[in-house]
Amino acid sequence: MTDKQQAYANKLVKEAEKLGALTAKAFELKDIVFDSRTLLKCMFGCGDWGSGHTCPSANPHVSMAEYKEMFSRYTYGIIVHADNKKTNHDISFLLESKAFTDGYHFAFSLSDCALCKTCAGFDGDPCRFVKKARPAFHSVGIDVFTTVRRLGMPIETLSTEDDPQNWYAAVFVE
Repeated sequence: MTDKQQAYANKLVKEAEKLGALTAKAFELKDIVFDSRTLLKCMFGCGDWGSGHTCPSANPHVSMAEYKEMFSRYTYGIIVHADNKKTNHDISFLLESKAFTDGYHFAFSLSDCALCKTCAGFDGDPCRFVKKARPAFHSVGIDVFTTVRRLGMPIETLSTEDDPQNWYAAVFVE
């Protein structure tokens, strides 16, 4: 990462923490682990599969390899960690918007859309927030567990639904 990129990533990290992130860390693309097996976890275990507007099944014309190629065009960004899905989505989208207005026209966030209590896709309706909806970090083929562990951030599988959950988002900048 260049000094300019590091300085901008650090600025976004501070902004994320000011907005309520538990932690945020800069990453370089080499820190992001792609693994197409994430698709298996989406297909067999996620209630959004086949219905949610931001899941890969909503656009079956884009393959995991194509997602990997798209994101490989970036060189850096930040990972946002929160204990609430909506907070995580809101922070990452605000940071994406900030980066865009700061001149990084390809800035893009991956969170796990939390804009609606129930996705309109479940009723066969169009997305209510098409400009703000973002796919989950893992739904484009990124192994979130390995990626955040590489950065020293906490993540564990849940034993029960009552266990506290770590939510992660990535904001790609360039």
